[in-house]
Amino acid sequence: MKVLLVGNGAREHAIAERLAQDAELYSVMSKKNPAIAQLSKEYWICDIENAESVSKAISGREFDLGFASPDATLAAGVSDALAQTGMLVASPTKAASRIEWDKSYMRNLLTRHKIKGSPKHVVVTSEADARRAIKDYGEVAVKPLGLTGGKGVKVSGDHFTEIDDLADYAKGLIEKDGSALIEEKLVGEEFTFQCFCDGSRISTMPPVQDHKRAYEGDAGPNTGGMGSYSSGTHLPFTRESDIEEAKKILQGVIHAMKKDQAPFHGVLYGQFILTAEGVKIIEFNARFGDPEAMNVLPLMNDSLTNTLLSMAEGQLSRPSFSDDCTVVKYLVPDGYPDKPHKDACVDIDAHGMEASGAKVYFASVYEQAGKILTTGSRAFGILGRGKSLDEAEAIAEKGCSFIRGPVWHRRDIGTSALIKKKTDRMLSIRGKK
Repeated sequence: MKVLLVGNGAREHAIAERLAQDAELYSVMSKKNPAIAQLSKEYWICDIENAESVSKAISGREFDLGFASPDATLAAGVSDALAQTGMLVASPTKAASRIEWDKSYMRNLLTRHKIKGSPKHVVVTSEADARRAIKDYGEVAVKPLGLTGGKGVKVSGDHFTEIDDLADYAKGLIEKDGSALIEEKLVGEEFTFQCFCDGSRISTMPPVQDHKRAYEGDAGPNTGGMGSYSSGTHLPFTRESDIEEAKKILQGVIHAMKKDQAPFHGVLYGQFILTAEGVKIIEFNARFGDPEAMNVLPLMNDSLTNTLLSMAEGQLSRPSFSDDCTVVKYLVPDGYPDKPHKDACVDIDAHGMEASGAKVYFASVYEQAGKILTTGSRAFGILGRGKSLDEAEAIAEKGCSFIRGPVWHRRDIGTSALIKKKTDRMLSIRGKK
């Protein structure tokens, strides 16, 4: 089967690795990812956030199945463009991916269809309205309505302590975008729950906890994600009822989108938070998480190619997953996230990496004259897998030592100390109910 993948990050490297196991892989990238290029029979470089550019790149070629991956690519309607060439497509249309690129639409969908889990919220179009909402809610999250790469949300207590500062941030968003979303602040532990969708049904993957903060101890600014871990069907701080509640919300969203004539075929990613009042929804993404894809895809016991094909055909197969634990740690350039060093050469000890049991996924790097160089974004995802979180974390940490150069990572991700801190915090929050 000829499968076309659009995207070139570490998430797409993880997708490409699975597709190449039983399909003939072709890829379209914005920059050459050396690992994806090696897995592909043929690849093209173009602006993947422009549907016309992607169509032009693959003009005259025929594929059986297409999968567009990054958020901005989906928002640009690339899935629609792939479908117009005649191939089956397993990623959501522009209309369906609106669940991610328009937070106002997402909240309205949940409200109209009476799906539980939304905090109090309001879309504001003036500074006066923003101030009124901030005073009304007390502690808040101020969000742009569109895509921000996980870095656009500002929260009371974390980023700002004064009403004036929050109102000024909202004012800036309104001046730029015409509106902003203000929500009551949710307190708890976040987790990612991803599922395959065929427009009507879902099949869930193991839940994952991501770490957005740049520095150890969950300090510093938000990033695209510094690493993540999974531990089978549950996370250390979740109960079975929490996972079932989140699953019902995901299924409810798929039913609602079908009723609204925007059926969702693809991977739906729910960003949830466990609070004293139960499971709440922070946002939805219309694609695999990054780094979360690296946690779950290696655990799949079934073919990713066949699963994507079943989604595209509207006859979802339900793959099973290993209960192994995984830890992913992202290596990022020195100076990241504020002033990252660019174009720095890094050396990869592939033999040492393989011997350690770790896997490396190439993210935002490029190849020049046989050398691997960094950009200003996250460079490599390092995966450790084991029967316990301790084992998986030790493998991931060891794997990080086999990449040498001006890069660094959060050493605390997946450690028993950090996970205990999160578990104890959740027990305390539940106790306050």
